[in-house]
Amino acid sequence: MSKVYFTDMRTKPGRNLLDKLETLVRKAGIEQIDFKDKFTAIKIHFGEPGNLAFIRHNYVARLAQFLQKKGAKAFVTDSGTLYLGKRSNAVDHIETAFGNGFNPVSIPCPVIIADGLKAIDYQEIPLDLEYCKTAKIGAAIAEADVIISMNHFKGHEQAGFGGALKNLGMGSASRQGKLELHSSSQPVIDAAECTSCGQCVKYCASDAIHLNVNKKAEIDYEKCVGCGQCVAVCQFDAAQPVWDNSTDILNYKIAEYTTAVLKNKPHFHVSFIMDVSPNCDCWNCNDAAIVPNIGMAASFDPVALDKACADLVSQAPANVNSMLNVNRPGELKDVDKFKLIHPNTDWMAGLKYAEKIGLGSIGYELIDIYGT
Repeated sequence: MSKVYFTDMRTKPGRNLLDKLETLVRKAGIEQIDFKDKFTAIKIHFGEPGNLAFIRHNYVARLAQFLQKKGAKAFVTDSGTLYLGKRSNAVDHIETAFGNGFNPVSIPCPVIIADGLKAIDYQEIPLDLEYCKTAKIGAAIAEADVIISMNHFKGHEQAGFGGALKNLGMGSASRQGKLELHSSSQPVIDAAECTSCGQCVKYCASDAIHLNVNKKAEIDYEKCVGCGQCVAVCQFDAAQPVWDNSTDILNYKIAEYTTAVLKNKPHFHVSFIMDVSPNCDCWNCNDAAIVPNIGMAASFDPVALDKACADLVSQAPANVNSMLNVNRPGELKDVDKFKLIHPNTDWMAGLKYAEKIGLGSIGYELIDIYGT
């Protein structure tokens, strides 16, 4: 079984939460990695403007400082979103990151948007697995020597929950990669949103898009290969994916993409089981946390880490004023709360598949570093 190290949220003078984070990663063995002169990607979600549930920059700054003392060339990173918003291009994404505290004043290392200005700068990493033959990973993450994930553990409306696998697999993908994860079909054009800018025509490598007699983009499906380049470059939400309704397949693909991100690289993962919102940090708001703040956990195994975090949330009492609509304290303890919130999802299927393809182990030993 894999080892997952844990600490709760209790503090005392001389041992604050930042101190506990550093102790946690040390106890979990992060110093086994050789960071000397290694480009070290700290993969995080910067949070959509208006959402306040993402990981505080203070934790990122402390870990970045720790890595730099070990000689790492550390940088904080994320890839662009598939949907049109404040993180779909590098300019807006960096402004969002800075506004949420991930800026040169607050953290001691650069913020790099992994897939470039228009979210189309990626590398294809060979996989040849069941669902994805290659993975389109943001270039800065693909080129990094070491991967460190800092994961806000919370619910997710399609995956069941978002943890290490979701942060790495979905979060590292370029927009074309995210299209592959979400969709098994070729994209479509919403003519009402098309501004006739021609960017999709310019960037289509298959010559599958043209402007029709109404000066609207139109796809020739005889030529379209479903690469998603049009979705990536469209800044007006006119080129859109056709969403795949299978949540199990989404989780399988996320596991495969995570395999690509971590392939042949040292890696380490820290999850923050706090502000456990019911939905993803991609929303421009965050509903009340579904459980009290639990703590922080760390492991070399992202699968074991996700399973341990899910179990800790299941074991915790539900918050009375959350969307679970609990009427008295202590209700819904030892219940899969993510399944209650998102009944059409099965997060366990994704973890089983991740174990099947050799990404990690569902079995784990939880080690409380303070023994309480």
